[in-house]
Amino acid sequence: MSASFTKSTARNIFYGGAVFFFLLFVALTLDTVQALPKRDNRANLTEQVARGKKLWEVNNCIGCHTLLGEGAYFAPELGNVYQRRGPEFIKAWIKAQPTGAPGRRQMPNFHLNDAELDDLVAFLKYSSEINTNNWPPNIEG
Repeated sequence: MSASFTKSTARNIFYGGAVFFFLLFVALTLDTVQALPKRDNRANLTEQVARGKKLWEVNNCIGCHTLLGEGAYFAPELGNVYQRRGPEFIKAWIKAQPTGAPGRRQMPNFHLNDAELDDLVAFLKYSSEINTNNWPPNIEG
């Protein structure tokens, strides 16, 4: 067996494998580049959504929450919170923080005005409309 496995054979296996996986990588990259524009939500991107995203970043919401799977896991996933709870619930929840419930993690009060709350809700609505290929499978995130 060892006599049939030569340096030349090893080299051919290495180069053949390298070429195969490089071509596979290129094919998957092209597939992704073609699929993503059909799944994004750029048609609904507005100035209000951009302001909401800015609030999301300035207040470091991702430091506790996840959004479409990215971020910390300290607080709930918010990628589909708009569909689960609706805009009025989101605004009321943010205004009511911290709740003071003993033994629970508490969200700080960011003292957002009504316009800022509307912007943040618009951003969460935009995020919830991105085609995530049915992720998360559990509606509660």
